[in-house]
Amino acid sequence: MILVVDDDKNIRLSLKLILEHNEYEVVLAEGPKEAMQIVRNTPTIELVLMDLNYTRATDGEEGLTLLKQVKVFRPELPCILMTAWGSIDLAVQGMRAGAFDFITKPWDNGVLLDRIETARSLTPDPSPRGEGSKYLQGQKTTDERAHDVPTPLAPWRGVGGEAISGILATVARIAPTNAPVLITGESGTGKELIAEAIHRQSQRANGPFVKVNLGGISTSLFESEMFGHKKGSFTDAKADRIGRFEMAKGGTIFLDEIGELSLASQVKLLRVLQDQTYEVLGDSQTRRTDVRVVCATNADLRAMVEEKTFREDLFYRINIISLHLPPLRDRREDIPLLVNHFLRLACEANNLPHVSVSTEAIGYLQTLPFLGNIRELKNLVERALLMKESLTPDPSPKERGVVTLGRQDFECFSTDSLSTPLSVWRGAGGEASLASMERNAIAACIAKHNGNLSLVAKELGISRGALYRKIEKHGL
Repeated sequence: MILVVDDDKNIRLSLKLILEHNEYEVVLAEGPKEAMQIVRNTPTIELVLMDLNYTRATDGEEGLTLLKQVKVFRPELPCILMTAWGSIDLAVQGMRAGAFDFITKPWDNGVLLDRIETARSLTPDPSPRGEGSKYLQGQKTTDERAHDVPTPLAPWRGVGGEAISGILATVARIAPTNAPVLITGESGTGKELIAEAIHRQSQRANGPFVKVNLGGISTSLFESEMFGHKKGSFTDAKADRIGRFEMAKGGTIFLDEIGELSLASQVKLLRVLQDQTYEVLGDSQTRRTDVRVVCATNADLRAMVEEKTFREDLFYRINIISLHLPPLRDRREDIPLLVNHFLRLACEANNLPHVSVSTEAIGYLQTLPFLGNIRELKNLVERALLMKESLTPDPSPKERGVVTLGRQDFECFSTDSLSTPLSVWRGAGGEASLASMERNAIAACIAKHNGNLSLVAKELGISRGALYRKIEKHGL
């Protein structure tokens, strides 16, 4: 059952008609007092759709107070706020207070229904029968979906680490919804793999999965890249161009390095995420898109919000569901399985015989800091394998022998890369801090490439923008 709270009778009736037409039970309230009586006395309320203003005042205090009261009485109850576009700051305050989402008036019925179903499907069903959301009826259980890990994530299943097991379980739960997802973590931790896993386990699995590196798109080209343009819309527009949002229609768009987006571009992105509408450059016709948005960043967006370099309203729009991927140094028990997985893939790709890794080599790998995380481990394993002198391509699988990679096979390459054993980073006073490890690694890489920052960024697996920030942070 959905509770609609609004002082405008026409809005209440309009929402009632829309929701009942889509087979929802609806109860109406004119103001906060009546709404709280319903919340207290009706345990089957699954969601509250509420306005922020109920008198002539437009400061939203009445709505924020109601939200806080609902959260005290029913902390698990999702609340979706309704506000005008010019009052998004109020919606942001509501998100801080615990609102699940917000929509702007006038709303789009499709967007509204999608937000409601997403909120319901991610919230435990209060029904005594425990029937669950109709969105998930007929779907596999969370445990069943957790075992259907897509191929890119197969080596992560059964690793044993609580962090990865928890992430896979969360992916299985949220994938069938349309909720926006924000994936955070250092470069090389597998954010793109998680995004692809979400898409492949979603209702949109048969649609496109479009990857966009926002760190590589300049502000001047943002609209053209994301929304497309018409021939002649600007000097170099010699032909029509399809934007990324149109390419992703019916599927998932993966916005990587969203922390690199300029403030001007953030405003344009917020509008399409809010209304699911956009305009192609050179065309006044408003177009609608139907995409699931998954974002990723290695930046601290909360800190950027505090520094006013990232819009708070955009942060709350993309951060309905948040997943944080831990660095490899915090889950060293995963290294043996990952090493074997990467070895198997590399042997198959290069038609090489079966290869094993010695216990000593595994122990050595578990001492490395791996500032480049899984990506760096993968590169190190492939280099050691391909440069093993006793290995040659064998077209006859039945005659393949067993070759073992030892510690020495990895040491020569880990010295050239940034994978220096932890002992090298330790001083007389104990282990060095992660910050000093990062600074020393970046300095060594800059020296290695004679100051060529493009090569430095490529080897570190980060964008140039992220590299500039780290250089400034460490005073290099």
